[in-house]
Amino acid sequence: MEVDRVQSIASSMIDYIPSEFVRSEKERPGTTTHLGPAPDIPTVDLSDPDFGQVLQKMVKASKEWGIFQLVNHGIPEEVIRKLQAVGKEFFELPQEEKEAYARDPNSGSLEGYGTKLQKDLDGKKSWVDFFFHIVWPPSRINFAVWPKKPAAYRECNEEYTKYLHDVVDKILGALSEGLGVERNTLKNAVGGQNLEYMLKINYYPPCPRPDLTLGVVQHTDMSALTLLVPNEVQGLQVFKDGIWFDAKYIPNALIVHIGDQIEILSNGIYKSVLHRSTVNKEKARMSWPVFCEPPPETVVGPIPELLGEDNPPKFKTKSFKDYQYCKLNKLPQ
Repeated sequence: MEVDRVQSIASSMIDYIPSEFVRSEKERPGTTTHLGPAPDIPTVDLSDPDFGQVLQKMVKASKEWGIFQLVNHGIPEEVIRKLQAVGKEFFELPQEEKEAYARDPNSGSLEGYGTKLQKDLDGKKSWVDFFFHIVWPPSRINFAVWPKKPAAYRECNEEYTKYLHDVVDKILGALSEGLGVERNTLKNAVGGQNLEYMLKINYYPPCPRPDLTLGVVQHTDMSALTLLVPNEVQGLQVFKDGIWFDAKYIPNALIVHIGDQIEILSNGIYKSVLHRSTVNKEKARMSWPVFCEPPPETVVGPIPELLGEDNPPKFKTKSFKDYQYCKLNKLPQ
């Protein structure tokens, strides 16, 4: 076993958590979460027949927030429900069955079942287990790492991915238009038809001291876009205007994060959202983010049409593979 799984640790904890999960005072959600009135994350209705209005809202949210909730997105409720059901069933399997899919930390791949992902400079751990696997493009899918149980797992994930393409294309097209460039600019810059969709299932077990720990520490996503399906248990928090506050749960909404690669390509016009995950004392929280990422060798930098004497590049141009390595190992970009 690579490490002790949080799900196993949680099942033996009654009223305390191991010290390696206790965050510093400045990170603890019990003392850093804003308790007063807080703004709602912007909501964008993709079914609005006035696409100019949709574009305007999406662009404004991406510039000012780096995150929005997408409703009436065209993915059937039943497709999302099945995606959630098979993911939940996997995490309810006996531990030894899940371990058959354990990721190899020396493989260079993120795919598989795991617990620790990023290097933590303070040696702390996060209250989460996860499963990563690529769901698109077909040439990059390795079905050997996908769960065989439940039997419907593959079918449900493929069906969800099929619907996701149209949503991703609409978002990237709108964000390109918002920059004043051709509609296909951002999609082409992040790999075109080879844009990779990496699914992650996050499983945050019930925790006796949710005030002291985090499911995922504060971070921005290294992707271009992240489209996330949450379950009904509150947990996502966003940092804006100097405060951490909860993202309201909207049934069947997709939560769209602007990732680092879109911030880089837009030369900072769009913001990669700073966020974190908290955990719950009574219930398991789960989420299904899909990270839309450039292929590893794709070189990403600010779009040349946006640059000039009064707007020099704010970011380095580098391959996504190099960016990812620096991000995961907490090295300067």
